[in-house]
Amino acid sequence: METINIRGVRFCNVTLDEAAAWVADTLAAPAKCPRTVFTPNSEIVQLCIEAPEHYALINSADLIIPDGIGVIKASRILGTPLKEKVAGIELGERTLALAAEQGYSVYFLGAKPGVAEQAAAKMKEKYPTLTVAGTHDGYFKKEGNENESVLSAIRAAAPDVLYVCLGVPAQEKWIAANREALAGVKLCLALGGSLDVWAGNVKRAPKLFIKLGLEWFYRLCKEPRRIGRMMKLPKFLFGTYAAKWRGGEA
Repeated sequence: METINIRGVRFCNVTLDEAAAWVADTLAAPAKCPRTVFTPNSEIVQLCIEAPEHYALINSADLIIPDGIGVIKASRILGTPLKEKVAGIELGERTLALAAEQGYSVYFLGAKPGVAEQAAAKMKEKYPTLTVAGTHDGYFKKEGNENESVLSAIRAAAPDVLYVCLGVPAQEKWIAANREALAGVKLCLALGGSLDVWAGNVKRAPKLFIKLGLEWFYRLCKEPRRIGRMMKLPKFLFGTYAAKWRGGEA
C-alpha cells in the first residue's frame, strides 16, 4: 500500500472504498493479534510536530487514514496529494455493515457510562443482523487491575472487531500497550467520538458542510469551547507552507 509522508505521519493513500476493502481482507484472514487502524487529522499531526515522541505511536498502525480536510490540503501544499479524506467514523460504519453482512462480531469500548450501550442499540436497529459481543465505557484505569478486568471481558467476548473510542492519544496508547493481550481480535479501530455520534448524543455536520470541507466549522459553531483545539488547523497549515519552503521538513 502506498504511503505518503505528511509532516512526519505516514498516511496510507487510499479512498474510503479501498480502506473498506482492506478491512474486509483483514477480517477474512486469520490473525494472531489485531491489525490496527488510526485516523489522524491535522490536530493529531500537529500534536506529533509539537511532541515528537508521538510520531512512533501514530505511525505504528497498519492502516493510517487522513481523517480531516486539513491533512488533504497539506498533502496538496507539499505536492504529494492524497486521494481523498477518509473519515474514521465512515470507515467504522462501513465495517459495522460488513460485520452484519458477514457475521463478524464487534465490541464497543469507550465514551461515558451508558453511551456504548446506546450506540450498540442504535446500530443494531440500523443493522439487525449485527452481533455486538459486548460494551464497556472508557472510564477505567488504563493499567493495573481495572485494565486487566477490561481485557479479560474483551477476551471472553471474543469479538472480531474492537472499537476503541478513548480520545487521542489515549486510545492509540491503549491499543499499542495491549495489542498482544488481545489475541483473537482481528481488528482494532481507534475512533474517538464515534460512539457518541452513533448513540445519537452528538450530531455530525450536514453533508453539505462535509462536502465543502467545513465540518470543522460546523463543530465549532455547535461547540464554541473547541476554539482552542480548532486553532491547531491554521497553525498546521501555516506550518505546512513553511515546511514546503524548507524542503518538506516537519
